[in-house]
Amino acid sequence: MSSPSQVAPGYRARHTLPLRVEAVRQLRRRRTLVMAVVLAALPFVLVAAFAIGGTPEGRDDRISLMDTATASGANLAATALFVSAAFLLVVPVALFCGDTVAAEANWSSLRYLLAAPVPRARLLASKLAVALGFSAAAMVLLPLVALGVGAVAYGWGPLRIPTGGELPIGDALVRLALVVLYIFLSELVTAALAFWLSTVTDAPLGAVGGAVGLTIVGNVLDAVTALGSWRDFLPSHWQFAWADALQPHLEWGGMVKGVSVSLAYALVFFALAFRGFARKDVVS
Repeated sequence: MSSPSQVAPGYRARHTLPLRVEAVRQLRRRRTLVMAVVLAALPFVLVAAFAIGGTPEGRDDRISLMDTATASGANLAATALFVSAAFLLVVPVALFCGDTVAAEANWSSLRYLLAAPVPRARLLASKLAVALGFSAAAMVLLPLVALGVGAVAYGWGPLRIPTGGELPIGDALVRLALVVLYIFLSELVTAALAFWLSTVTDAPLGAVGGAVGLTIVGNVLDAVTALGSWRDFLPSHWQFAWADALQPHLEWGGMVKGVSVSLAYALVFFALAFRGFARKDVVS
C-alpha cells in the first residue's frame, strides 16, 4: 500500500467513481430499458385483461384488491402492486443489485477500476447506492404509470377498500406512497443477497438467479404451515403486510415486523459483501 507521500497530487479517494458516472453507465445499459418497459407495460396489460375478461374477481371467494381494480386509478395502482410484489418487483431489485459488481468482473474491467485507483469500499458503496436508487425508481415507476393509466380508464376517484369503505384520493396517494416505501424496505433483503452474491461470483446471471431463487424458496417455505411461528422469521412472511396501509385505520404492527426482519437479514448480507470483497483477490 502506498504511503501518503506516494499518493498522486490532487488524489481524493472520495472523488473516485462519482455516483453520477455510475448512474449514467447503468442507465445506458439495455437491461435497464427492458426492465422499465416491462414495468410500465403491466398497467396496460391489466386494463386490457379487464376489458376482455369483464369485472375482475378474487380467487377462491376471497376478497382482495383485485375485486376493486376498476373502481379508480388509485385502485388500479394498488392492484398493480398487489399482483407484482411477490415476484415482478423482486426481479429489478435482484437484477440491479446482483449484476452491478459481477458484470464488471465478467467484462474483466473490475481490476482496472480498482487500479484507477478506486478504493474497494468506495467502489462497492457507489455501485450499491446506484443499484438501490434504480431499484427504488422501478418500484415508483409501476404505481405511477398505473395511476395515470387507471385515471384515464376508470376515473380519478377515491380508493375503494375491498372490505368496505373508501379513502379520499389525497389520503389514498399518501397510503400508496407508504406501500411503495414498505415494499422497497422489505426487498432490501433480496437486494443485499444479490449484492453479496455479485461480489463472490463473476457470473451476473448466477448472482441475479441465486437471489431470485432463494426468494422463491422463502415464499415456498412460508406456505408450509407446519413451520408454525418459525415463519415469522422469513421475510416473505411479511411481504403483504402493506395491505394494512390500505385500510380505513392504518395498522403498523405487521409492517414494523416485516421491515425489522428484512433489515436484519440485509445488514448481514451487506456486511458479508463489504468484508469479503475487501479481502478478495480480484483477477478479472
